[in-house]
Amino acid sequence: MQKAEKMQELRVFAQEIRLETLKTIGSLGFGHVGGSMSIIDALAVLYGEVMKIDPKNPRWEDRDWCVLSKGHAGPAMYATLGLKGFYPLEDAYTLNQPHTNFPSHTDRTKTPGVDLTTGSLGQGMSTATGAALGNKIDGRDNHVFVFVGDGEADEGQVWEGAQFAVHYKLDNLTFMLDHNGLQIDGSNDEVMSLGDLHAKFTSFGYNVIELADGNDIEAVLAALKIPPMKGKPTLILCHTHKGKGVSFMENDAGWHGKAPNEEQMAQAKAELEAKLKELEG
Repeated sequence: MQKAEKMQELRVFAQEIRLETLKTIGSLGFGHVGGSMSIIDALAVLYGEVMKIDPKNPRWEDRDWCVLSKGHAGPAMYATLGLKGFYPLEDAYTLNQPHTNFPSHTDRTKTPGVDLTTGSLGQGMSTATGAALGNKIDGRDNHVFVFVGDGEADEGQVWEGAQFAVHYKLDNLTFMLDHNGLQIDGSNDEVMSLGDLHAKFTSFGYNVIELADGNDIEAVLAALKIPPMKGKPTLILCHTHKGKGVSFMENDAGWHGKAPNEEQMAQAKAELEAKLKELEG
C-alpha cells in the first residue's frame, strides 16, 4: 500500500473511533469524553499499523501491549478494539451499566483486548513497566505502549515508574504522554505546572521524541516507526487537543468528565459524521 493510501486509511480509522467513542459515552449519558478524544489518533496508528495483535486471540503471548494508565479514556479503547473485531461494536454501548464488561476504567478481566486493568491514576504506569520487564526477562520481542495523561503526571507513581523503566533499561517500553494541557480542575499550569517535560525525561535517561501536534496521524506514525534506542525507554511527548474533533469540546476543561446532552450529542455526531464522509470521499 502506498504511503498516501495508508495515511488515508488511518485517518478514516481515527474518525471512526471518534464517532464510536461518542456513541459509547452517549449510550449512558456520562463519561470522560475530552481525554478520550485526545488520544484517538495515536490509538488509530497503534492498532491500525504498528502493534502486533490478534483479535481472535486477545491473550496471544507474542502480541504487543497497550495500557491506558489514564484508564478513564476507556471509551476510546473500547471503540478501537470493537472496530478491530475483538467484539461487536454495540457491546460497548453497555458502558458502566450493571454487569457490563465495559466499565468506566479499563479492566483486563472483563474486556477482550484490554491488556492491563487501570483505575487510580498512575497505576497503569507501574503495571506497564512491570509487564515490559517481565516480557524482557522471558525473552519476548513484543513491545509495551502506555498512555499517561498530563494531569495524571501530577502523581508521584508516574515518576517512580518512569525511573524504574530507565533503571531496568526497558527499551521495549514506549511512554505516550497525552499533553493536552488541561485536567479536571483547569489548566495544568494553574493546577500543577509540569515544567519542561522534554528536559525532565531526557535527564531521567529517556529517548524523547516530541510532537508539536500529537493529533497528526502522519507525525505520530513517523515517531512510532523510529527504532527504539538500545537500553533506553522512549517517551513520545504528544501535544494534543482535549475533545479533539468536536468543535465545542476542543480545548475546554469543562469536557473532562461529562457527556453531551441530547442536543449537543446530535451536533457532535453531525460534525464527526460529516468529517468521516469527507475522508471516505
